[in-house]
Amino acid sequence: MATSSSAPEVILTGFADEGPVDKKAESQLTMLSALGMSWYSLRFVDVGSGVRNVMKLTKAEIKRLCRLHADFGIRVSSVGSPIGKVKLHDVEDGTTNGFIPFDKYLKNDVQRAVDLAGAFDTKLIRGFSFYHPRGTAPEDHLDEAAERLARIAEVCAKGGVLFGLEVEANLIGQNGRLLCSLYRKVDHANLSLIFDGGNLSSQNLRPDQTYSEYEAMKSGIGWMHIKDYKIDPKLVWTGVVDEARLKNFVPCNAGDSAHEAILRDFRGRIPALARKLKKHGVPGVFLDLEPHLKGGGQFGGVSGTDGFGVALRGLTDLLDYVDIGYNLTGFGDILTRRG
Repeated sequence: MATSSSAPEVILTGFADEGPVDKKAESQLTMLSALGMSWYSLRFVDVGSGVRNVMKLTKAEIKRLCRLHADFGIRVSSVGSPIGKVKLHDVEDGTTNGFIPFDKYLKNDVQRAVDLAGAFDTKLIRGFSFYHPRGTAPEDHLDEAAERLARIAEVCAKGGVLFGLEVEANLIGQNGRLLCSLYRKVDHANLSLIFDGGNLSSQNLRPDQTYSEYEAMKSGIGWMHIKDYKIDPKLVWTGVVDEARLKNFVPCNAGDSAHEAILRDFRGRIPALARKLKKHGVPGVFLDLEPHLKGGGQFGGVSGTDGFGVALRGLTDLLDYVDIGYNLTGFGDILTRRG
Protein backbone atom coordinates (compact mmCIF):
# COMPACT_ATOMS: atom_id res chain seq x y z
CA MET A 1 0.00 0.00 0.00
CA ALA A 2 1.06 3.62 -0.42
CA THR A 3 1.02 5.96 2.53
CA SER A 4 -1.56 8.71 2.05
CA SER A 5 -0.53 12.32 1.48
CA SER A 6 -2.36 13.29 4.69
CA ALA A 7 -0.46 10.81 6.86
CA PRO A 8 1.18 12.23 10.00
CA GLU A 9 4.97 12.09 9.90
CA VAL A 10 7.67 10.81 12.22
CA ILE A 11 11.46 11.11 12.01
CA LEU A 12 13.42 7.87 12.07
CA THR A 13 16.60 7.68 14.13
CA GLY A 14 18.45 4.92 15.96
CA PHE A 15 21.17 3.79 18.33
CA ALA A 16 23.84 3.37 15.67
CA ASP A 17 26.26 1.73 18.11
CA GLU A 18 24.18 -1.42 17.71
CA GLY A 19 25.38 -1.72 14.12
CA PRO A 20 29.15 -1.91 13.47
CA VAL A 21 30.89 -4.30 15.84
CA ASP A 22 33.88 -1.97 16.27
CA LYS A 23 31.59 0.95 17.21
CA LYS A 24 33.98 3.35 15.47
CA ALA A 25 32.40 6.71 14.77
CA GLU A 26 33.18 6.47 11.04
CA SER A 27 31.64 2.99 10.89
CA GLN A 28 28.45 4.10 12.60
CA LEU A 29 28.06 7.17 10.41
CA THR A 30 28.82 5.18 7.26
CA MET A 31 26.10 2.67 8.17
CA LEU A 32 23.60 5.45 8.75
CA SER A 33 24.50 7.09 5.45
CA ALA A 34 24.13 3.80 3.59
CA LEU A 35 20.65 3.40 5.07
CA GLY A 36 19.72 6.96 4.16
CA MET A 37 19.44 8.06 7.79
CA SER A 38 20.49 11.51 8.98
CA TRP A 39 19.87 11.17 12.72
CA TYR A 40 21.13 8.89 15.49
CA SER A 41 21.10 8.53 19.25
CA LEU A 42 24.63 8.73 20.62
CA ARG A 43 25.53 6.16 23.25
CA PHE A 44 28.76 4.14 22.79
CA VAL A 45 31.36 5.24 20.27
CA ASP A 46 35.05 4.92 19.43
CA VAL A 47 36.32 8.31 18.28
CA GLY A 48 39.91 7.06 18.05
CA SER A 49 40.85 6.17 21.62
CA GLY A 50 38.68 3.12 22.23
CA VAL A 51 34.97 2.60 22.87
CA ARG A 52 33.49 5.00 25.40
CA ASN A 53 30.03 5.84 26.64
CA VAL A 54 28.99 9.30 25.46
CA MET A 55 29.23 10.48 29.08
CA LYS A 56 32.98 9.70 29.09
CA LEU A 57 34.01 11.48 25.90
CA THR A 58 36.91 13.91 26.16
CA LYS A 59 36.81 17.47 24.81
CA ALA A 60 39.03 16.43 21.91
CA GLU A 61 36.76 13.47 21.10
CA ILE A 62 33.66 15.66 21.21
CA LYS A 63 35.29 18.16 18.86
CA ARG A 64 36.35 15.44 16.41
CA LEU A 65 32.94 13.75 16.51
CA CYS A 66 31.21 17.06 15.75
CA ARG A 67 33.49 17.46 12.72
CA LEU A 68 32.55 13.97 11.56
CA HIS A 69 28.86 14.77 11.97
CA ALA A 70 29.33 17.81 9.71
CA ASP A 71 31.29 15.78 7.15
CA PHE A 72 28.62 13.06 6.97
CA GLY A 73 25.64 15.40 7.26
CA ILE A 74 24.33 13.50 10.27
CA ARG A 75 22.90 14.91 13.50
CA VAL A 76 22.34 13.64 17.03
CA SER A 77 18.68 13.12 17.92
CA SER A 78 19.33 12.33 21.59
CA VAL A 79 22.08 11.77 24.11
CA GLY A 80 21.62 8.10 25.05
CA SER A 81 22.75 8.60 28.62
CA PRO A 82 22.50 6.07 31.47
CA ILE A 83 21.19 8.77 33.84
CA GLY A 84 18.90 7.13 36.39
CA LYS A 85 20.44 3.65 36.12
CA VAL A 86 21.81 3.87 39.65
CA LYS A 87 20.48 2.74 43.00
CA LEU A 88 17.96 4.87 44.80
CA HIS A 89 19.41 3.74 48.15
CA ASP A 90 22.90 2.70 49.18
CA VAL A 91 21.99 -0.84 50.21
CA GLU A 92 23.42 -4.23 49.29
CA ASP A 93 20.88 -6.10 47.20
CA GLY A 94 22.93 -8.68 45.36
CA THR A 95 23.23 -6.59 42.18
CA THR A 96 26.18 -4.77 40.68
CA ASN A 97 24.22 -1.54 40.32
CA GLY A 98 26.07 1.48 41.65
CA PHE A 99 25.02 4.16 44.09
CA ILE A 100 26.01 7.84 43.90
CA PRO A 101 24.87 10.45 46.46
CA PHE A 102 22.19 12.38 44.64
CA ASP A 103 23.52 15.93 45.05
CA LYS A 104 26.84 14.79 43.61
CA TYR A 105 25.03 12.88 40.86
CA LEU A 106 22.98 15.95 39.93
CA LYS A 107 26.00 18.25 39.85
CA ASN A 108 28.30 15.92 37.95
CA ASP A 109 26.43 13.34 35.87
CA VAL A 110 23.16 15.10 35.12
CA GLN A 111 24.85 18.39 34.33
CA ARG A 112 27.34 16.51 32.17
CA ALA A 113 24.49 15.04 30.11
CA VAL A 114 22.96 18.49 29.66
CA ASP A 115 26.31 19.93 28.59
CA LEU A 116 26.75 17.10 26.08
CA ALA A 117 23.32 17.79 24.63
CA GLY A 118 24.44 21.35 24.03
CA ALA A 119 27.74 20.25 22.50
CA PHE A 120 25.97 17.90 20.08
CA ASP A 121 23.10 20.31 19.35
CA THR A 122 20.28 18.09 20.53
CA LYS A 123 17.34 18.85 22.80
CA LEU A 124 16.76 15.30 24.05
CA ILE A 125 18.38 13.23 26.78
CA ARG A 126 17.37 9.62 27.41
CA GLY A 127 17.28 8.49 31.06
CA PHE A 128 15.78 6.14 33.62
CA SER A 129 13.88 5.97 36.90
CA PHE A 130 16.37 4.49 39.43
CA TYR A 131 16.79 0.99 40.84
CA HIS A 132 14.75 0.33 43.94
CA PRO A 133 16.23 -2.18 46.43
CA ARG A 134 15.78 -5.70 45.07
CA GLY A 135 12.91 -7.43 46.83
CA THR A 136 10.96 -4.24 47.53
CA ALA A 137 7.91 -3.00 45.63
CA PRO A 138 8.58 -0.19 43.13
CA GLU A 139 5.32 1.46 44.20
CA ASP A 140 6.84 2.11 47.62
CA HIS A 141 9.53 4.34 46.08
CA LEU A 142 7.51 6.49 43.70
CA ASP A 143 7.56 9.66 45.79
CA GLU A 144 11.30 9.60 46.38
CA ALA A 145 12.07 8.82 42.75
CA ALA A 146 9.70 11.57 41.59
CA GLU A 147 11.44 14.09 43.86
CA ARG A 148 14.78 13.25 42.27
CA LEU A 149 13.39 13.26 38.75
CA ALA A 150 11.87 16.71 39.36
CA ARG A 151 15.34 18.02 40.24
CA ILE A 152 16.77 16.39 37.12
CA ALA A 153 14.04 17.99 35.01
CA GLU A 154 14.86 21.37 36.52
CA VAL A 155 18.54 21.04 35.58
CA CYS A 156 17.43 20.06 32.09
CA ALA A 157 15.10 23.07 31.91
CA LYS A 158 17.98 25.41 32.73
CA GLY A 159 19.91 23.82 29.88
CA GLY A 160 16.97 24.01 27.48
CA VAL A 161 16.64 20.24 27.00
CA LEU A 162 14.03 17.55 27.62
CA PHE A 163 14.63 14.51 29.82
CA GLY A 164 13.01 11.35 28.44
CA LEU A 165 12.15 8.70 31.02
CA GLU A 166 12.31 5.25 29.44
CA VAL A 167 10.15 2.36 30.56
CA GLU A 168 12.41 -0.56 31.51
CA ALA A 169 12.37 -3.70 33.66
CA ASN A 170 13.89 -3.81 37.16
CA LEU A 171 13.61 -0.02 37.62
CA ILE A 172 10.92 1.88 39.49
CA GLY A 173 9.30 2.86 36.18
CA GLN A 174 9.19 -0.71 34.92
CA ASN A 175 5.76 -0.44 33.29
CA GLY A 176 3.48 2.18 31.82
CA ARG A 177 1.36 2.61 34.93
CA LEU A 178 4.33 3.25 37.20
CA LEU A 179 5.99 5.52 34.68
CA CYS A 180 2.80 7.55 34.35
CA SER A 181 2.63 7.88 38.14
CA LEU A 182 6.14 9.31 38.13
CA TYR A 183 5.26 11.64 35.25
CA ARG A 184 2.21 13.01 37.05
CA LYS A 185 4.03 13.41 40.35
CA VAL A 186 6.90 15.30 38.72
CA ASP A 187 4.58 17.42 36.54
CA HIS A 188 7.38 19.28 34.75
CA ALA A 189 7.41 20.57 31.17
CA ASN A 190 10.93 19.22 30.65
CA LEU A 191 10.06 15.62 31.51
CA SER A 192 8.70 13.28 28.84
CA LEU A 193 8.18 9.54 28.71
CA ILE A 194 9.76 7.08 26.27
CA PHE A 195 7.75 4.04 25.25
CA ASP A 196 9.71 0.85 24.46
CA GLY A 197 7.62 -2.18 23.59
CA GLY A 198 10.48 -4.67 23.83
CA ASN A 199 11.22 -3.56 27.38
CA LEU A 200 7.67 -4.58 28.28
CA SER A 201 7.20 -7.81 26.32
CA SER A 202 10.57 -9.03 27.63
CA GLN A 203 8.89 -8.97 31.04
CA ASN A 204 6.59 -11.71 29.71
CA LEU A 205 3.76 -9.28 29.03
CA ARG A 206 1.36 -10.47 26.33
CA PRO A 207 0.53 -8.11 23.43
CA ASP A 208 -2.73 -7.00 25.07
CA GLN A 209 -0.87 -6.29 28.32
CA THR A 210 1.85 -4.31 26.53
CA TYR A 211 -0.84 -2.30 24.78
CA SER A 212 -2.47 -1.57 28.15
CA GLU A 213 0.85 -0.30 29.50
CA TYR A 214 1.20 1.92 26.44
CA GLU A 215 -2.27 3.31 27.04
CA ALA A 216 -1.40 4.05 30.66
CA MET A 217 1.61 6.16 29.72
CA LYS A 218 0.67 7.56 26.30
CA SER A 219 -0.34 11.01 27.53
CA GLY A 220 3.27 11.64 28.57
CA ILE A 221 5.08 10.07 25.62
CA GLY A 222 7.56 12.40 23.93
CA TRP A 223 9.20 9.85 21.66
CA MET A 224 9.48 6.09 21.17
CA HIS A 225 12.18 3.47 21.14
CA ILE A 226 11.46 0.72 18.63
CA LYS A 227 12.39 -2.70 19.96
CA ASP A 228 10.41 -5.95 19.92
CA TYR A 229 10.57 -9.33 21.61
CA LYS A 230 9.09 -12.80 21.24
CA ILE A 231 7.86 -14.09 24.58
CA ASP A 232 9.50 -17.32 25.72
CA PRO A 233 6.64 -19.56 26.91
CA LYS A 234 9.13 -21.72 28.83
CA LEU A 235 10.36 -18.83 30.97
CA VAL A 236 9.22 -18.96 34.58
CA TRP A 237 8.52 -15.33 35.47
CA THR A 238 10.05 -14.27 38.79
CA GLY A 239 9.31 -10.56 38.56
CA VAL A 240 12.89 -9.66 37.66
CA VAL A 241 14.44 -9.68 34.19
CA ASP A 242 17.87 -11.29 33.82
CA GLU A 243 18.98 -8.88 31.11
CA ALA A 244 22.11 -10.88 30.32
CA ARG A 245 19.93 -13.81 29.17
CA LEU A 246 17.56 -11.92 26.86
CA LYS A 247 17.87 -13.33 23.35
CA ASN A 248 14.45 -13.25 21.67
CA PHE A 249 14.55 -9.76 20.16
CA VAL A 250 13.01 -9.45 16.68
CA PRO A 251 12.03 -6.67 14.23
CA CYS A 252 9.01 -4.63 15.30
CA ASN A 253 6.71 -6.33 12.80
CA ALA A 254 7.50 -9.82 14.13
CA GLY A 255 7.22 -9.72 17.93
CA ASP A 256 4.78 -9.65 20.83
CA SER A 257 4.89 -5.93 21.62
CA ALA A 258 1.66 -4.98 19.80
CA HIS A 259 3.43 -2.40 17.65
CA GLU A 260 0.76 -2.41 14.95
CA ALA A 261 -2.05 -1.57 17.37
CA ILE A 262 0.11 0.88 19.31
CA LEU A 263 1.26 2.77 16.22
CA ARG A 264 -2.30 2.91 14.88
CA ASP A 265 -3.33 4.66 18.09
CA PHE A 266 -0.18 6.79 18.29
CA ARG A 267 -0.83 7.98 14.73
CA GLY A 268 -3.55 10.32 15.95
CA ARG A 269 -1.29 11.85 18.58
CA ILE A 270 1.61 12.69 16.27
CA PRO A 271 0.52 16.13 14.94
CA ALA A 272 -0.16 17.66 18.37
CA LEU A 273 2.98 16.08 19.84
CA ALA A 274 5.10 17.42 16.96
CA ARG A 275 3.78 20.94 17.63
CA LYS A 276 4.57 20.56 21.33
CA LEU A 277 8.10 19.30 20.67
CA LYS A 278 8.86 22.05 18.18
CA LYS A 279 8.25 24.61 20.94
CA HIS A 280 11.23 23.00 22.68
CA GLY A 281 13.36 23.13 19.52
CA VAL A 282 12.84 19.44 18.62
CA PRO A 283 12.24 19.02 14.86
CA GLY A 284 9.49 16.43 15.21
CA VAL A 285 8.44 13.11 16.71
CA PHE A 286 11.31 10.62 16.75
CA LEU A 287 10.98 6.86 16.47
CA ASP A 288 14.33 5.58 17.72
CA LEU A 289 15.50 2.13 16.59
CA GLU A 290 17.14 0.12 19.37
CA PRO A 291 16.60 -3.37 17.92
CA HIS A 292 18.96 -5.67 19.91
CA LEU A 293 18.50 -8.27 17.14
CA LYS A 294 21.69 -10.12 18.08
CA GLY A 295 21.35 -9.61 21.82
CA GLY A 296 20.88 -6.94 24.44
CA GLY A 297 21.54 -6.22 28.08
CA GLN A 298 21.50 -3.62 30.79
CA PHE A 299 23.50 -0.93 29.02
CA GLY A 300 23.23 -1.67 25.31
CA GLY A 301 22.68 -4.17 22.55
CA VAL A 302 23.97 -5.57 19.28
CA SER A 303 22.20 -5.88 15.94
CA GLY A 304 25.05 -5.76 13.45
CA THR A 305 24.94 -3.59 10.35
CA ASP A 306 22.83 -6.25 8.64
CA GLY A 307 20.43 -6.53 11.58
CA PHE A 308 20.10 -2.76 11.85
CA GLY A 309 19.02 -2.66 8.20
CA VAL A 310 16.53 -5.49 8.77
CA ALA A 311 15.10 -3.62 11.77
CA LEU A 312 14.77 -0.41 9.75
CA ARG A 313 12.93 -2.19 6.93
CA GLY A 314 10.64 -3.89 9.42
CA LEU A 315 9.77 -0.49 10.89
CA THR A 316 9.18 1.23 7.55
CA ASP A 317 7.01 -1.66 6.35
CA LEU A 318 4.90 -1.38 9.48
CA LEU A 319 4.65 2.40 9.19
CA ASP A 320 3.43 1.98 5.61
CA TYR A 321 0.83 -0.50 6.84
CA VAL A 322 -0.57 1.80 9.54
CA ASP A 323 -0.36 4.90 7.31
CA ILE A 324 2.32 6.89 9.13
CA GLY A 325 4.78 8.87 7.04
CA TYR A 326 8.45 8.55 7.87
CA ASN A 327 11.21 11.05 7.35
CA LEU A 328 14.84 9.93 7.40
CA THR A 329 16.38 13.40 7.43
CA GLY A 330 14.09 15.62 9.50
CA PHE A 331 14.46 18.45 7.03
CA GLY A 332 11.09 18.15 5.33
CA ASP A 333 11.74 15.63 2.54
CA ILE A 334 9.37 12.75 3.25
CA LEU A 335 10.47 9.69 1.36
CA THR A 336 8.17 7.82 -0.99
CA ARG A 337 7.19 4.48 0.52
CA ARG A 338 6.84 1.31 -1.43
CA GLY A 339 3.64 -0.73 -1.16
